[in-house]
Parts: sequence; structure tokens; C-alpha cells
Amino acid sequence: MVEVFRGVRGRDWLLAGGLTALGAVLAVMNVVAPDADTAQEVAAGTMAHSTDSHSWWQVPVFVAAFVPVLWWRRGVLAVTGVSLGVMVLHDLLFGWVTRCGAALPLTFVLAFLGALSYGRTKAWVCGLWCLAETVAVLVVDSSAGTEALVLALPVVLIVFGVGRAARHRSLLNRQLTARDEELRQLRDDRAALIVADDRARLSRQLDGLLQERLDELTRAAETALDLAPEQARAEFEAIERGSRQTMDDMREIVGLLRGERWPWPRRRRSRTSTRCWPGIIRRSPG
Repeated sequence: MVEVFRGVRGRDWLLAGGLTALGAVLAVMNVVAPDADTAQEVAAGTMAHSTDSHSWWQVPVFVAAFVPVLWWRRGVLAVTGVSLGVMVLHDLLFGWVTRCGAALPLTFVLAFLGALSYGRTKAWVCGLWCLAETVAVLVVDSSAGTEALVLALPVVLIVFGVGRAARHRSLLNRQLTARDEELRQLRDDRAALIVADDRARLSRQLDGLLQERLDELTRAAETALDLAPEQARAEFEAIERGSRQTMDDMREIVGLLRGERWPWPRRRRSRTSTRCWPGIIRRSPG
């Protein structure tokens, strides 16, 4: 039982329920309408033909043309075909009765849904079936008669055109959404390339900075060996400050490469002091 109503939404219940209730009320009115009142309306020109049948069987048969609307999402073409077949059967079984008050709104709804749901070929097939159903509704309609076809058929075409326009707009919105997503992806890819380029640039800067500062520290250490002790100590202190500054610069660039924020917590100072620099330099090769 659950599978039968799978995919049916609340709005579908409202649409099918409203149309079915309207059809049931109209069919009941055909059954209970007195022949004398019908004859007076025909004589007055407000009805096209007298009613041929007052059978209660016309109620379930007429309602059967409306109930399939509940499953229009599964196939409007199938729903339209069933509705058209039931309407033709109703014409053959019960002849001249009033149908237009409920059947024409049904035809308009099916024309719109068919135009909205399908591509060009199936949509036009559904539109033609709706035109055929409009003829089936009015050809033996005791209230409107065949004269109403002049007005009803253009209305079906207009509603069909509105459905096609709504479908076209929906497709455009989907395409715009897809293009927006593509543009967003392209922006993300471009941003990733920019970040990669920046990281490569920073990596080159790090290599150049490190090479330059090491050369400066080496030259300063070589110069300090020929100075007096006090001058040499001052020079080694300057070398120590320069080396620490070099480490800070390296940390900053490495942090940018990793996407970290600067500044970081200061690391503990190395226990190596300027007093060990002369021994280190003497032990170094060259």
C-alpha cells in the first residue's frame, strides 16, 4: 500500500482531491437535477441540451477521470491518457450531461503539467491529448455544448504555452546554478594556484635569505679571529644576534608556507653563548 503512494506529495493530494471533489459534486448534480428544471433552462437558452441520464453510475465513472492526477509525477502522459479514455467512455455511456464545470479545469491542469514535465515531443503529444479531451468534454455537454470549443481550445493552448515557458525558465535556472558552481570551482582552483605560487616564492626567499645570512656570519666570524679580545667578543655577540634574527626570519617564512599565524611563542634560547664561538671557529675546516 505504501508503494502505491510513494513519491506523492502533499500538494498532489490537494490538487487531486480538489479536482476529484469538484467532479463528484458535478456528477451528483447531474443525477439529482429534475428534468423539468433542465427543460426550462434549455428553453431559456442557458443550457445547450437536456440531460440524458440520471444514473448514479456516472458518479464513479466521472470521478475515475480525476483520481489519476494524484500520480502525475510518475507520468503526466499516462494520467492524461487515462483521463481521456475515461471521458470518452463517460460520453458513450451517459450521453448529454454537464461535464465542463469540472472536466475543463482538469484538462487545463493536465496541459500545464504536461508542458512543464516533458521535452518538446512528449509535451506536444500530451498537449494534443488535452485538446482531444477538451473535445470529448464539450461534444455532448448539456450545459456548454460544442459552441464552447471556440473558447476552450485556445485556453488549453495558452495554458500549455505557460507551462512551456515555466519549463524553459526552470531549465535556465538550473543551467545558471551549474555555471555558478563551475565558476566557484574555478575560483577555488585559481586561489589554490595562487597559494602554491606564493609558497614557491617564499621557499625561494627562504633559500636566498639563509644563504645570504650564513655568508655574512661566516665573513664576520673570519674577521673576528684577527681582532683584539674585546673587539672579537663584541663581534661574536653581533654574530649571535644575527644568527637569532636569521632563525626568526626562517620561522616566519616557514610559518607562511605552512599557513600558520605569526608570531609564534618564542623558543628557549640556546645555551650556546659567544664564549664558545672562537673554539668552534678554530675547529671548523678551512
